[in-house]
Order: sequence, then C-alpha cells, then structure tokens
Amino acid sequence: MQSVKVGYLAASRALCSGRILCPEFVKLSAGSVSQTRFCRTATKPEGTAVIRVPRYLQKRVENVKQTGGQNKIRTVKAGKLLIQSKNPELNQSVGYMLGKFQEPILCSKGWKHYKSFGDHFTINNIKAVAPFVADNQKEGVEQKPLATFKNFHICKELVEILENINITHPTTVQLQTIPKVMRGQNILCAAETGSGKTLSYLLPIVHRLQADKEPEMDTTSARRIQAVILVPSRELSEQVATVSRTLCAPFGLLTKTVGGGQGVGHIKVVFKNDQPDILVATPGALVKALRRRCLDLSELSFFVIDEGDTMFDPSFSDMVEDILLRASIASNPKETRGLGHKAQLLVVGATFPGGVGEVLSKVTDLGSMVVIKSKMLHFLMPHVKQTFLKVKGADKTLELHQALKLLQQEKGGGGVLVFCNKSATVNWLGYSLDEMGVQHARLQGEMPAAVRAGIFRSFQKGAVDVLLCTDIASRGLDTSRVRLVVNYDCPESHTDYIHRAGRVGRAGGMEDGEVLSFVSHPWDVELVQKIETAARRRTSLPGMESDIHEPKPKVKEEKENE
Repeated sequence: MQSVKVGYLAASRALCSGRILCPEFVKLSAGSVSQTRFCRTATKPEGTAVIRVPRYLQKRVENVKQTGGQNKIRTVKAGKLLIQSKNPELNQSVGYMLGKFQEPILCSKGWKHYKSFGDHFTINNIKAVAPFVADNQKEGVEQKPLATFKNFHICKELVEILENINITHPTTVQLQTIPKVMRGQNILCAAETGSGKTLSYLLPIVHRLQADKEPEMDTTSARRIQAVILVPSRELSEQVATVSRTLCAPFGLLTKTVGGGQGVGHIKVVFKNDQPDILVATPGALVKALRRRCLDLSELSFFVIDEGDTMFDPSFSDMVEDILLRASIASNPKETRGLGHKAQLLVVGATFPGGVGEVLSKVTDLGSMVVIKSKMLHFLMPHVKQTFLKVKGADKTLELHQALKLLQQEKGGGGVLVFCNKSATVNWLGYSLDEMGVQHARLQGEMPAAVRAGIFRSFQKGAVDVLLCTDIASRGLDTSRVRLVVNYDCPESHTDYIHRAGRVGRAGGMEDGEVLSFVSHPWDVELVQKIETAARRRTSLPGMESDIHEPKPKVKEEKENE
C-alpha cells in the first residue's frame, strides 16, 4: 500500500511538470491497485503504461495555471509612477487605469506577516500644484485671467490687506462660497484641508459688519456681539482670531476669544469691559458664558461652526445643539436683513459631517441650505507624496531620526509634525529625541490650555522645527511652514489620516510636502490597504459620509401628520 501511494505522488508531480514516465517506473501490481482509490493503471497494446489522474487533481492544476496567468497583468506604462513599491512588479503608472471589476494587487497585501518588516511603498505626487488652486480655470474653456478678490465687490480696504500679506487670487472654495455668503444664504461647505475655508467665511462677515457700521454715527452706543465663530480647540480659536483681527483693523471692529481651560471668572472678564463684534469660542466656554448670562445670542448676524465633523461628533454635539437653540437662526436669505433679522448659519469642515442633519434640522430648514462640496473631498491629495513603511515598533524612533536627517540634508530643513495617538507616547518619544540631541517641542491634550497655545505659536514662528503632538494639532491649525508629516502611530480612522496629511500642501504653504507613515500593527495594515486601494482606483476613501440626511424621527412624524 505504501508503494502505491509513493508511486501515485511521483506520478502526479510528473504530470504537473509535464514529464513522461517510463513503463518500469509506473508498473504496479493489479492487486495493490484494486485496493486503492488513488489511481488505476492500464496498459496499451504496445505495452505503454497509462496513469489515470483523478479529476479533482486535474482541476486543481488548471486553476493554478489560470491564476498564475491572471497575476501577470502589466500595470506599468510609460510615464510617471503613481504607486512605487519595493517590489517593482507591484508598481502602477499614472497612465494605467484599473477596470471596474478588476481587483488591485496591493503592495501591503502580506503586511500582517512578520516577514514583511522593511517593506514599503509610496503614493507619488502626480500634481505639482494643489487642485484647489489650479482649478480656478476650467479645462476646455478659453483661458481667462485668474480671478481676484475685487471680483467679489468687497470693500477696497479688505483687498489691500490681503495684498499686503501676498494673498491675491482666491482658491476654488473661496470662489464658490463668498458670493453665496454675501447673498445671505445658509451654507454647508466641505472642502479639503488647507483650501482657504477660514477666509471664505471671514471676508464676507467683516465686509457686512463694516457696511452695517457706517450709518451708525453714535459712537457711544454699546457694542453687541454680531458674529460667533465656534471652533473645537483653544489653539484654533487663537488662530482664527488672529486672522479676524488683521481683517478688522481698519474698521475698528473688536475680536475676542474665549476658550477651554479658563475659569468662570476669566470668562466674565472677557465680556465685562466691552462686548466684541466677533467672538471666537470653544463650545464648553461658550456654554458656561451663556448659563451665566454673560452674552446674548438673539441679535446675531452670523453663526459659524468651523471644523464641522469634529463639532458634530458625540463629544461636542450636545453642547453645539444647546448653543444653536439659544440663537435665532434664519431659514432663508430674507430673514438675514432688516429689523428683527436672524443669524446666517455657516458650517465648514474638511470632511463632511455625518450627524449634521440631526442637529441643524432643529434650528433651520435643511432644504434651504446651500451645500458646497469640493471635487476632491475625501480623496487623497494628489500634490503630496505619501510613503508607508512597515517597521517594527522598536525601530520607529531610529527611522524617525533618519527621516529628520534626510529632510535637513536634502531639503534644507523645514517644519515637521510627528503625530502620536496618546499623550504618553508624545512624552516618551520626546525623552528619546532628547537623548539623540534633536531639538523639539511637545503638544498634547494633558497640558494646560495656555501652555499649549504658547507652544504652537512658537512652532508657527519657527522657534523650533520639530513638534511632537497628538491629534489636537491635526484640526484646522495653520501649518503652512510644515514640510513633513510623520505618523509615528498610524491614525485610527480615515478622517484622522486626511486631517493629519492635510497639514502639508496647504494654500500658500510649502509645495513639496511629504507624509511618512510607520505601520507596525496588524490593525494598522487594514487601514493602509484601504488607502492604497483608493489610490490605485483613484476613488475617495471608503466609509466617509457624503450627504446630509434628515433625521428619521422627523420624517416619521411628518408621515403621521399627513
């Protein structure tokens, strides 16, 4: 019996390899063959032995041959590479387009295996200029001079301020948003990070406030808050307030901030001396001020919610809803003008807020809101090089040090943001870099708010080039001097990755920004595989909300009333 099995296996291997068997080798006794189910032998009249192979084995061989043929699809054409892998066979050119039902062969396919450490691939930048700047002129249309801020018919003082800080041409999101805001429409604007969303709402707000201020000749009348800008962090509130003060300077309009980490006494002082025209606030601090009746939102002209996806997150949504219910929000443009006017609502963000409809439907008519959605929303940025490296956790610090050295040697330095998922990791990594002699600063949520604001301000001014931080620095902050973003810890979601990567390639920032991500854990690989698939297919990242939905309970109530 054993000899029959050995003979069968040898014959099967020979059949798969295409070799011819000699009669002596396959000669088997009739009794032994009849007792097995593996194979039968027969003898031709000429005396040549024949081996009959089971059908399941034949099908297996055919399937292997077919699969081997399918894997030889050429994804490389002449021109620049979109995906550049350590294994050249997995490269993909910019000119190659995957079929609708064609499964991409991923560089990160086997990255959950321990032998994949050291593997890497890069998603190359296929555009030199950010799409939100280059798309000012439509393809196939006669080229016209680039639009300027004078086209919006805003006051000349604002145009001059922008020219003094070298901002002359509006971005795509500004071209789409500013005219609609000036017409009094409620706006929901979702556009990629760094596309100039802050100016898209601040310019029309300041223009309107100065226009309404001119007829008022009585300078002794008390100020009242006319615009509230709600932001998720104190760092972002200081940044928005700085831009607002620059725009408001010629008109005598006052901008103040109230943020987290401040006691009730400090909040009262902000509103005691003089009410600001524009208030930039975080939700927690604003709720405290409202409960103590430090301000009144009933006479607002504008209500802005910046970083909408964060503000409508469960951690903030209840406070945001409470604040919105205390304000009088307009449902159409006619209600934003004249006596007894209501506040115009502007919601902006870099990723489309999924739960926005649940809250906004309680304060305004969703059907009247104008939705402005960028073409590249939720897509990987085509003008930023993004590299993924499979590396052991113990080697990440050395790889980071090497990346910082290369940046200094090849590009002459620049700002670097190193993202970690936990505050403890930020502190530990800081001690490691101290031992290596790398100057850096640390920014994480456990620090006092006032300390955080000072640290980020020093990084923006260039006092230090390397900033170790958590995701607190990934939302909305101006990082135009950043040239490299390092994901020391892989982000936990696609949204976090978009925000982190959006710290480079911003309007008016460095043009050769890069993102480097260290991949160590199996759960990181799943996220990377989805990012690579989106890059190869030229599609948006999966699982991102793209529409506003009316809340289901409200729809049910309407049907019952009918």
